[in-house]
Amino acid sequence: MSEPEAIQDANAPDPRADARTAWTRQVLGDPDASPARASMDAGFRSYWRVQAPGAADLLKSVIVMDSPPDKEDVRPWLRIRDLLESGGVRVPSVLAQDLEAGFLLLEDLGADTYLHVIDSGNADVLFDQAITQLLKLQAITPPDDLPAYDEAMLARELRLFDEWFCGHHLGMNLDRDDLQALDDAYRFLIDSALAQPQVLVHRDFMPRNLMPVQARNGDGGPDGPAVLDFQDAVRGPIAYDALSLFKDAFLSWPTSRVTIWLQHYHARATEAGLPVAALAQFMGDAELIGVQRHLKVIGIFARLQHRDGKPKYLADVPRFFGYLDEVLPHYPELQELQRFIAHKVKPAIEQLQAVAQA
Repeated sequence: MSEPEAIQDANAPDPRADARTAWTRQVLGDPDASPARASMDAGFRSYWRVQAPGAADLLKSVIVMDSPPDKEDVRPWLRIRDLLESGGVRVPSVLAQDLEAGFLLLEDLGADTYLHVIDSGNADVLFDQAITQLLKLQAITPPDDLPAYDEAMLARELRLFDEWFCGHHLGMNLDRDDLQALDDAYRFLIDSALAQPQVLVHRDFMPRNLMPVQARNGDGGPDGPAVLDFQDAVRGPIAYDALSLFKDAFLSWPTSRVTIWLQHYHARATEAGLPVAALAQFMGDAELIGVQRHLKVIGIFARLQHRDGKPKYLADVPRFFGYLDEVLPHYPELQELQRFIAHKVKPAIEQLQAVAQA
């Protein structure tokens, strides 16, 4: 989830850029190396591509991860990277590091993610390869000190919806009935999540964080996709990452295909010995953890605009309300949430849009 930082004066001093360039030149042994923007996280990390033509022990092109230590410590990223690699998950190789400065030199996996290359024709193959990586990830025993997707975390994420989207973005004043409807729905969603089998959870296992790479040994066979943006991994519900893969933040698929893909994941997870529930239960678990995720992401996208000055994510919010519209009618426990969205939230969205167009 990337968005350029606020535009600064091009002539203003940028000590971080100077430090990044100096470090890159030092580790590459190339006084002319000049990192160019490759991509940026929704957080504070940024990625820079640099050519390294004179470095025989490195690839021709490499990536510098810039993670300002006062904003995003790079150690959690490295820790989860090592954990995933130990379980056979394809992750970026680390070529050099400076933990105190917050710089990493990584292999260049290319410019295109799954989001750039996936389409209706190749989706079955690409998703099957993604499931292969997901099953490896879920088979890894979460470390004892890894955070749990517990009640507090689930509730905190759900509250992003009413705090940042309903409150900050739409300017809604929620009355007692509104809050009760949300509380009841959140309680149901939290209980459902906690009842699922618990495994290692990436938390953003979606096409944007998967790279369609080939094997390192050069034999041309796929060992990807490579998995990115894994630093927030936790121990949590087994259906979370599979649902995130097929009900993406930036790409929608027909419900019939999503159902088939979830069933395919379930069959492969069962064969792999992962602790998935029976198919009918799993499909319900996936729907409900999806509702939790959709509400959370709507709130995060509003927070990215109103707190972080990154407005473009809100354009994808209608996708999540579409996901919610598909699922909420199936659950009596979520009828009041459905009513709240239909009769309070959507009219507020329409009013905000009318004001913006006036």
